[in-house]
Amino acid sequence: MKKDFVLITQKNEKIRITTYGFDKINSASCLIFVHGFKGFKDWGFWPFIGNYFADKGYFVITFNFSHNGIGENLTEFTELEKFAANTFSLEYEELNEIIDAYLSNFFGGKSISKIGIVGHSRGGGEALRVSSKRKEIGAVALWASVADFNRYSERQKEEWQKNGSFEVLNTRTNQMMKLNVSLLEDLEQNKDELLNLEKAAKNLDKPLLILHGEQDLAVPIKEAEQIYSWSEKEKTEFFKIIGAGHTFDITHPFKGSNKKLDFVLEKTLKFFNKNLN
Repeated sequence: MKKDFVLITQKNEKIRITTYGFDKINSASCLIFVHGFKGFKDWGFWPFIGNYFADKGYFVITFNFSHNGIGENLTEFTELEKFAANTFSLEYEELNEIIDAYLSNFFGGKSISKIGIVGHSRGGGEALRVSSKRKEIGAVALWASVADFNRYSERQKEEWQKNGSFEVLNTRTNQMMKLNVSLLEDLEQNKDELLNLEKAAKNLDKPLLILHGEQDLAVPIKEAEQIYSWSEKEKTEFFKIIGAGHTFDITHPFKGSNKKLDFVLEKTLKFFNKNLN
C-alpha cells in the first residue's frame, strides 16, 4: 500500500514523500531511501525499489529534498532557483527532520525496530553522516556513494566565486542547472566537521553495506574503497558489481530491472534482514 505525504519543515519548505508498505507501519522495520544530486524519488528505479522492499515486509520512505529542483511536477526540474540555492547543510537538516517525523508518528504510526537507511551517490554521503550521529539508525547501506562532497577543482572554485554561481549540465534533460556560491561556502566552512565523511565512517559503529559498480564513471569505485578503508571491518560488507555503472545500468523512465540491480536489491535485503529484524 502506497501513500503520499508533504512534510513542512522548520524552515517552511515542502518535502514531498512517498511511502510504501503503509499497511505495515506499526509492525515493520522502516527503511529510508536518500536520493543523490539531480536525483528524485520518482526517478527510474526508486518506485520499483519502494515496492520491492514493501513486498519483502518493510515500511519504506522515499522523498525529495526541498531544494532538489522537483516541485509539483514530480518528474521534471521546474524549481531551478531552489536547486541553485541548495546546500549540504540544508539536506542534513531535512534528513534529520524526516527521521524525527517518523519517530513522532507523523505518518500515523511507527515500529519499535531501529531504522535502516539507504543512500545513493551524494545521498550516500548524507546517509553516512546522519547515521554516524543518530542512535535510532540501526544499519546503513551505501549505493555508489561519494566519499567526499568536495568534487570541484581549485580553478572551478575560483570561477564559482568570481561568477557567483557554477553551472552543471543535466545530460538527461539538457537543462543547464546553476549552483549558487552558497553551496561552495557551505562546503568550505564545514569540510572538517559536518561534511567530513572520513570522520563519519570512522564514527559509525553500526553495520554498513557498500555496493558500487566497477564501471561507475560519475563516482569512481575508488571512493567505495576509500569508505571501506575507513570503516570498521567486522561490521562492514563490501560488494563490487562487475560491469555496472552509477545507477546499475537503470535509466529513466524505468524499463524494468536487470541482473545488476537485482544483485543490489538481494544483498541489501539480506543485510537489513540480518541487522534490523
